Amino acid sequence: MSKYSQEAWKNQQYRNDQLIENSKFMRSTVTSKVLPFSIDIANTNALDQKQIETLQALEIEAARISISSLASLATIGELDHLGGGLDLIPSLMLTLAATDYKKVQYTIENAHASIGYYASLATLGYVDRESVIHKFRRGLDIPGHVSWVPGGTQLNGGRLGVMIPVAAGQAMGMRARDPQSWVVCHCGDAGWIAGQALNGFNAADIGNLPLTFVMQRNGIQLSDSNKNVMDKDPRKIIEAMGVEIVELKSLFDTSEMFKAYKYAHSKAMEGRPTLLFPTGYSSSEGEKVDFKWLANRFDIEPEIETITSKNKINMDQEIWVPGALMSYRDTVPMLECVLLVNDLPGGVGHHDGHMKGRDESEVLANVMLTRNEAQQNAFDEISVATKKEVTTNARPKSGSNNLILSPEQLKEINLPEVGKKSSARAGSEAGYAAVAKAYPNDTFIVSCDLNPSTKLGKAAALIPSQNQIELSIEEQVALLLADGLAMSSYKPQVNIVSTFSAFFEGIAREGLELWRYQRNLNGINEGLNVIMHMSHVGACTGRDHFSGWSLDWVSLAMGYLPYTDRFYAPADARGAFVAVKDACARYGAHIVAIPRDNLIVLSDDQGAPLYNPESEWEAVTLLRKYDNAKTVILALGATAGIAQQAAEELDGKADIYVINGLPLPNDFLSNIFDKYDNVVTAEDGIIGTRDCGIRGFASMVISAASNTNTKTEHIGIIDPKIAPSEGHEEVWEHFGITASAIVSAVKSLE
Repeated sequence: MSKYSQEAWKNQQYRNDQLIENSKFMRSTVTSKVLPFSIDIANTNALDQKQIETLQALEIEAARISISSLASLATIGELDHLGGGLDLIPSLMLTLAATDYKKVQYTIENAHASIGYYASLATLGYVDRESVIHKFRRGLDIPGHVSWVPGGTQLNGGRLGVMIPVAAGQAMGMRARDPQSWVVCHCGDAGWIAGQALNGFNAADIGNLPLTFVMQRNGIQLSDSNKNVMDKDPRKIIEAMGVEIVELKSLFDTSEMFKAYKYAHSKAMEGRPTLLFPTGYSSSEGEKVDFKWLANRFDIEPEIETITSKNKINMDQEIWVPGALMSYRDTVPMLECVLLVNDLPGGVGHHDGHMKGRDESEVLANVMLTRNEAQQNAFDEISVATKKEVTTNARPKSGSNNLILSPEQLKEINLPEVGKKSSARAGSEAGYAAVAKAYPNDTFIVSCDLNPSTKLGKAAALIPSQNQIELSIEEQVALLLADGLAMSSYKPQVNIVSTFSAFFEGIAREGLELWRYQRNLNGINEGLNVIMHMSHVGACTGRDHFSGWSLDWVSLAMGYLPYTDRFYAPADARGAFVAVKDACARYGAHIVAIPRDNLIVLSDDQGAPLYNPESEWEAVTLLRKYDNAKTVILALGATAGIAQQAAEELDGKADIYVINGLPLPNDFLSNIFDKYDNVVTAEDGIIGTRDCGIRGFASMVISAASNTNTKTEHIGIIDPKIAPSEGHEEVWEHFGITASAIVSAVKSLE
């Protein structure tokens, strides 16, 4: 690393440390003093009047905090999704009352509604009111989307639809630990149509998961009403995926909402996922729903007369009143949203709700944001009650102990012998099976109808049925579900998702992308405790031609290195066992990349196996060492075998190191450049050219060598556009990934 780069890294770490130090909630553990209000869904048949009044009083307080927060944000010219945030509060407050953070947990799919989330947590005391009002969207503590804070959901939202399958994984993991577990997932009426969301509903069904979705069916999307953007009824589609639809009139009728929650919980205990769907109110069965009805329902006749008169609408105009009202309790925007979904003059969406140009005190004075006498009494009583202490702990540190195989268990392992050709899959298969046998209740496997090819079948046969799920060809949702499994428990456990590496590079990428925006409680965005098992990496995937190839796997893995504990690229079957053993033994995010075809089992210069079951994993292993060698070959993964052949032809001119994965040890490359004049890298992936840009492992080496006098050359796929459909050796020869190519590269540097 150059002097400038070292200084830049040091400065960045200092800024990171300062950001954390100056935060209020980003810690490894946070204890909050919260209001002693909870509802035991399982043992409560119906809410009494006091509980209803308390819930409504807390809802109003959260709404007032939201308004004040957006008023504060307006002073710097910013806005946020106030409309959806206010809409979220009634159901979220009931969810929070039911959540015990052990058996009952929750998440939020429509994460842009975050001000309602933070304001609700502030109302209960998990975070302080002033932070939400004055720091929302202005710091690490209270960011603009749903993120993990004390009392909150671990699942940081960002992209619509994604949290539905992640919540399914969380429910699957929690159920395995406690059969009475339940997960509530709040979702919007836009993200449900996303492919990963539909796959997530399907996963909830086929997994018989204790999961309830609560849809904020307000009829409004980003740019217009649902009717004008996506005129589909979610019920028919989601029900067809296997989720039972539970209809209720609204999410703002507290008593009715509790009854729906109660029913959903009972179905969850039967392994039946449900979706709570507020249908809203319209004229039927002799009852006319018009603006007069709406005025009486919320006691806002003056406000309704003003807006209908302004837009020349009759008070007896029949309307549909959504069961989840965008901008709920903020009367003028709320009414404008009602106009919009009914295609009436004056309609405004308020998806991006705000307080710009509005008087905060005037807004807060409206009747819907004012507690009545009974609500105020309930609020006063709960506010002075002795608070309970609730401690929120961060997830375990990356690299901490997870599922470790004992020496006795390792003695039972049989691996291919030196000199034989064997697929690296034989080693990974043995590794997962050994861990599953030792820890069946702590091993979770998500499959994509590829267990025979990825060799997870033996491990799957050793664990309980509830610890595994088969998702057929739904690769994207498989990765996301595995991410949810990682958040289901703090206990040591292994969460494996396996499919072909080509799918990781393409359709399944979102499961890895989730790692970029999952924040631990300590403020660090990091990957989750998942093993992403990339099978069939590189060009050597049999005779499938491009359809099954994984040509960019090295660059993909390097892109996620900031979020991973380790990336493994084993060179042979024995090395694959060591890689899997290590990945399972360490808590954190791991990528295990396994080639398909048969590779020579490597030996050291004494003829002994290079790797043994008891070997500790290392990023770099010395394969061949010669006196006075001025060149070194760094062979990533499967290419170590041809590097070994090249060394024999070079007759001592080049040492060889096997790169078993990343990150490399500190100062490894700088030591290499000090010791050798020339470096040749080899890898089975796209490396490009100096003209179009070097990528893959080669890019790491050439970049590090740029400030030295070391010369480099690189073996890999330069041009992937044309290739044969043949076997391993023929494909490698076509791409120039051969021992002779390595020899030529070494000689070119002399």
